[in-house]
Amino acid sequence: METVERLIRSTQELLWERGYVGTSPKAIQAAADAGQGSMYHHFSGKAALARAAIERSGTELRAAADEQLNTPGTATDRITRYLERDRDVLRGCQVGRLAADPEVIADPELRAPVDETLAWLRGRLAEVIAEGKDNGEFAATVDPQRLAATIAAVLQGGYVLARAAGSPEPFEQAVQGLLELVKA
Repeated sequence: METVERLIRSTQELLWERGYVGTSPKAIQAAADAGQGSMYHHFSGKAALARAAIERSGTELRAAADEQLNTPGTATDRITRYLERDRDVLRGCQVGRLAADPEVIADPELRAPVDETLAWLRGRLAEVIAEGKDNGEFAATVDPQRLAATIAAVLQGGYVLARAAGSPEPFEQAVQGLLELVKA
């Protein structure tokens, strides 16, 4: 694996585990098995590397969501597959956790890929919901954007509840409760 790839992957993991403040350049270099010169040769600093890592995490989140949302089946089937896919619940969402990181939110350059990814997710879910609405799966009164925002909020909130409880059970309950509403 090339040095740039190791730096980005290591930064992704450290941001997920420790947040921005807890992710020092020395920790990144140690995790990536890269020297300071290599890091600063490829990136102007910690913020530039963090942005690249956040963008990569966003790309991976999109690919994982599309894996279920782009498959054949009804809109309800695809949303169900998306909601029930395997996740590392106790670690939380790799992108969503950064929305609670004060340093990321305070920096427009770091916040932008977080916002863009979560906006993309809501938009993609809204597209699937609109298809389902057109096919008669959902009531005519369902607003695809609001339901998509609800789905995203339940997932992100479920991660928070699970982490606080030290158990995936609250996340699983939230997902199953949401599915009951979606399928009603």
